[in-house]
Amino acid sequence: MTLSARFEEALTFAARLHKNQIRKGTAIPYISHLLAVASIALEHGASEDEAIAALLHDAAEDQGGKATLSEIRHRFGDSVAEIVEGCTDAWAIPKPSWRKRKEAYVAHLRDASASVRLVSAADKLHNAQTILRDYRVLSESLWKRFSGGRDGTLWYYRSLVEALRTPGPSLLVEELEGVVSEIERLASKGDRD
Repeated sequence: MTLSARFEEALTFAARLHKNQIRKGTAIPYISHLLAVASIALEHGASEDEAIAALLHDAAEDQGGKATLSEIRHRFGDSVAEIVEGCTDAWAIPKPSWRKRKEAYVAHLRDASASVRLVSAADKLHNAQTILRDYRVLSESLWKRFSGGRDGTLWYYRSLVEALRTPGPSLLVEELEGVVSEIERLASKGDRD
């Protein structure tokens, strides 16, 4: 597949929307996450619409809500907007409590479209890879970054694996499961040390 000028436009749009955003607890520009999610999605067979949605999966949630989603729909079409909407865990401001939001998102994934599940799994895989890498450096202090803390974050990622696995195994979900299992292993080892 060859990506078109729409992908380039989405990349520029995402870079502009997230230009002042950094990854939680770091100085890493947020665009690095969006590029990684698009890359993972493409490596697992994403269509151009799915790759564009991967670049924009946090745009509405983090940068303007429904107005941003409307702009995404106008610029990139219904399919991209529906995937972005399906990857958004809250519209309300202020957001509902962390646990309620995550429980609802996990339940939603069980019945989400294949495109939403692909982009979400790519997103969660990159997040889990980052957690694993940072945990190896920061150990237990890493969990201070997360609203769910250690136990909530571990619960959330294990729940995501189970929800994404529901319609059947996929290489992407198996990769996510492997990273989550390694985080759990290291965290339980930390309990014993």
